[in-house]
Amino acid sequence: MAEETIFSKIIRKEIPADVLYQDELVTAFRDINPRAPVHILVVPNKLIPTTNDVETDDELALGRMITVAKKLAADEGIAEDGYRLIMNCNQHGGQEVYHIHMHLVGGRALGPMVVG
Repeated sequence: MAEETIFSKIIRKEIPADVLYQDELVTAFRDINPRAPVHILVVPNKLIPTTNDVETDDELALGRMITVAKKLAADEGIAEDGYRLIMNCNQHGGQEVYHIHMHLVGGRALGPMVVG
């Protein structure tokens, strides 16, 4: 069984977070250490440690992560100028919390480098 993370507690509303979206599949909230003017995390409600652990049954939740990111980018006013979606996997990929999550970052020109 995967180890529970802080994201599971945010999803269950056991600890405070600036939650912008939640449904039966995903939750989105502002990153507490933003790397850009807009920095939102979109996470599946199911604990999946890394992208290496994704199964076929998870495809609906992962697709929802992208459609929610699109909605939030529009809500935040960054859709037209552009934004970046980032998922990190394991230590060399820069993953810090082992509950997969997508970073939605934007609000300024991000350049060619990966945020992180």
